[in-house]
Amino acid sequence: MSLETVVGLPTPALVVDGQQIREGQQLFEHLDPATGKPNGMVPMASIEQVDAAVLAAHQAFDSWRRLPGAQRARLLFRLAELMEERAPLLAEANRADNGAPKSTASNMVAAAVDWVRYYAGWADKLPLGRVSSNGGAGGSLGHTLRQPYGVIGAVITWNAPVMSLAMKVPAALAAGNTMVIKPSELTPFTPTVFAQLVQEAGIPDGVINIVTGGAEAGAALVEHPLVKKITFTGGPVTARAIARSCAETFKPMILELGGKSANIVFDDADLEKAAGHAAFLAFGMMSGQACALPTRLLVQRGVYEQFIRMVQSIAESFPLGDPAGDYTLCGPVVSQQAIDRIQSMVAQAHTDGARLVTGGKRAEGELAEGYFYPPTIFADVDPASQLAQEEVFGPVLAVIPFEDEAEALALANDTQYGLSGYVWTADLGRGLRLSEELVTGEVAVNGAFNATAERPFGGIGHSGIGNEGGLEGLEEFFWTKSVGISTH
Repeated sequence: MSLETVVGLPTPALVVDGQQIREGQQLFEHLDPATGKPNGMVPMASIEQVDAAVLAAHQAFDSWRRLPGAQRARLLFRLAELMEERAPLLAEANRADNGAPKSTASNMVAAAVDWVRYYAGWADKLPLGRVSSNGGAGGSLGHTLRQPYGVIGAVITWNAPVMSLAMKVPAALAAGNTMVIKPSELTPFTPTVFAQLVQEAGIPDGVINIVTGGAEAGAALVEHPLVKKITFTGGPVTARAIARSCAETFKPMILELGGKSANIVFDDADLEKAAGHAAFLAFGMMSGQACALPTRLLVQRGVYEQFIRMVQSIAESFPLGDPAGDYTLCGPVVSQQAIDRIQSMVAQAHTDGARLVTGGKRAEGELAEGYFYPPTIFADVDPASQLAQEEVFGPVLAVIPFEDEAEALALANDTQYGLSGYVWTADLGRGLRLSEELVTGEVAVNGAFNATAERPFGGIGHSGIGNEGGLEGLEEFFWTKSVGISTH
């Protein structure tokens, strides 16, 4: 039985110049993360299909960039309206893609709508650069132009497909670019639904093209000479390959990569709120499968054991199960490969001497056929160990004690990543000091929520290059031209 007849989702398709294509170089069998059973067949784009998509975007660019900003804004606002109207369909597509629980998927769709609306609002207010003069009337008049690149190649990851689309597409389109998007074959349903809404919104054919596929399709997109900039969300291995390819032609890129973010809890913090926040973000938010999540928990020694017990109690109360369930908070991870990686890192944590507090093995019983892993907490983790230094990308939390502010800061910054930082304290001065000293692209103090469309999101070090969100995210899709005009 096909997925279409089970849940009413469209059959996965490539989209090239407005045409849906259900044949590719090969077909990939998508497995439901909740059951391990086939969901449907996904066409994998060939190099020729990628080339056709890029050509379509290239041909659509001139008319799209010359479309008045107010008209681009209306089309993007219409897309946001349709996404809001079809929110249940988008949420179901997200659930089918990667097993995101109903509540998580619904919240992601709502956030994605906000991102599209935010950049729709910028489309007729684009920054036009600066005006300057040199020598008055006898000199020259200078000004700068902010111009769209052309075709943007977007390679998006599987963990949050609707958010990845929303964090890239509306900013690029508002700036006047066109796009070719390569989603992961693990998450084909959300992009297919999104493409249908794009067409229904009236966005011209060729402006957005979708070529689901693997590494070969991704390489063809990155290397294509008509693709003028790459925006990528994913892991460091693929990012290095993209960076090497872009270096050959000096092609600019945005890399939104991973993190091993520290959540610092001081003994003066509101421990009840901090524990709920720590447990939800580590386990209830996408089963730990997100780059910005606080997967290292640093707790001041005086409240260390107490706080571990609080987080453990909350984590063990989270319902684990069918992502379609109304009360499920923790769904499956995305694949068997993800389970294997998590189990390997859990085994290494035992070897490294960490103390297992809860979890630590794959779910059994009626959940055994799916890719379920319960919330897992390790305490007394060696700051230099694999668990403290490398992404698990699963529901596994590493807890480390510290004595004072100086040690907390040193531990938090002792990583190759620099994406997010979290601080819990009643001392506002301390919160401000740590916000300045943490080597991260964002800092959230006392539970503040930073992942909003109007704020830039990006990292430093192994967490990436460039920003998504805010005016900074819009500016990523322009290049600057300086113009001088003689006045005599």
